Amino acid sequence: MRTLIKGGTVLSSTGAVAADVLVDGETIAAVTAPGVFTEAETVLDATGKYVLPGGIDAHTHMEMPFGGTFSADTFETGTRAAAFGGTTTIIDFAVQVKGTSLLSTLDKWHEKAEGDCAVDYGFHMIVSDVNDATLKEMESCVDAGVSSFKMFMAYPGVFYSTDGEILRAMRKATETGSTIMMHAENGIAIDQLVAQALAEGRGEPVQHGYTRPPELEGEATSRAITLAKVTGAPLYIVHLSAAQALAAVAGARDEGQNVFAETCPQYLYLSIEDLAKPGFEGAKYVASPPLREKSHQTDLWRGLRTNDLSVVSTDHCPFCFKDQKELGRGDFSKIPNGMPGVEHRMDLLHQGVVAGEISLARWVETCSTTPARMFGLYPRKGVIAPGSDADIVVYDPKAEQTISAATHHMAVDYSAYEGMRITGAVSTVLSRGRVVVDGGEYHGSAGHGRFLSRDLCQYLN
Repeated sequence: MRTLIKGGTVLSSTGAVAADVLVDGETIAAVTAPGVFTEAETVLDATGKYVLPGGIDAHTHMEMPFGGTFSADTFETGTRAAAFGGTTTIIDFAVQVKGTSLLSTLDKWHEKAEGDCAVDYGFHMIVSDVNDATLKEMESCVDAGVSSFKMFMAYPGVFYSTDGEILRAMRKATETGSTIMMHAENGIAIDQLVAQALAEGRGEPVQHGYTRPPELEGEATSRAITLAKVTGAPLYIVHLSAAQALAAVAGARDEGQNVFAETCPQYLYLSIEDLAKPGFEGAKYVASPPLREKSHQTDLWRGLRTNDLSVVSTDHCPFCFKDQKELGRGDFSKIPNGMPGVEHRMDLLHQGVVAGEISLARWVETCSTTPARMFGLYPRKGVIAPGSDADIVVYDPKAEQTISAATHHMAVDYSAYEGMRITGAVSTVLSRGRVVVDGGEYHGSAGHGRFLSRDLCQYLN
């Protein structure tokens, strides 16, 4: 089956060009001047619209266990929502529990996802138990197509690793060519601030932000960078939210160190003012790192322009307000950490284009091409070119929409962006040549998405 997408403006990380795209089966067969091809079994008219590579969300948490509950989206509902938003690949996290092995963990996550995903998917591995067996298994994970390992400087007693454990894992990453991803917050200090706040009777959601100050994200980021420098390991800072952390990343990159970072839409658009909403409303916005003062947003947008921030992911980890977020009424430390976002990342970053914060090319680069290269998927993913997977989004830059829980497709009972008016909307989405979303209607199916065995990071010196 051939599909012709005609009359559109094809976007890439280097610019825009008027072109037609011919899809043959699951891959792109040709990108040509308009009118070269005229016939195909399916013809999509993209006149007045952008044609761009499908989004890659390199940081999601479907069905993730946290604090006695699970994130609300399954791999089926979460990847369907991703498709509606123009994301055609997710990379989720397999979560090692202390005392278990990495490979048995990977098997469990394969069982969760296999046969349920609407779009293609890969895995990172969360390493929470550093020992000789775990370090040996990191080699096997790389062989199995899982080439990145997330560690935590936060959450003592759950995911937290000491500096010594991090150093050991980084040495193994250097040996294998894999990437260490770091949740960089000083969890030991944060726990003291949390205990102090609760002892003083300060249990409302905004305290989540006050007890995780940006200075402690900056300190942990600097420490992670130092450990990476000592070991020679490539380092990827996840969900960077604070100007202090960005400054540390920028300094390391200026010195030529292999340090990369992502931010998320919530840190570009939301702030601690949302955490401080009346009553318990602020619980909807509890995630870690927390939302910051609005002044940080200017730095983050600049970081995206300068490539000190390389990727925009969502850290999609949704918990329903009712019954899940409510577990922390009166005690903010018990509010499940996470926010929904996988469906709206492409739209929200397009608002950055509309506002003049980033270019069209940078939109594509941060949301698709760079994550493909960062996590060993390029050129199979992240580009519209002959031979690449036909993961394609037809996007109407002039359409208008209002984000709302009443119309989104994520399995969560609220939207973090409720009522936000945005310009631009997805028209059609193809996943490996199959139309999965068109005109707001879902045409995909669970099980269409396939596991992606990933290569090593393609940016390493």
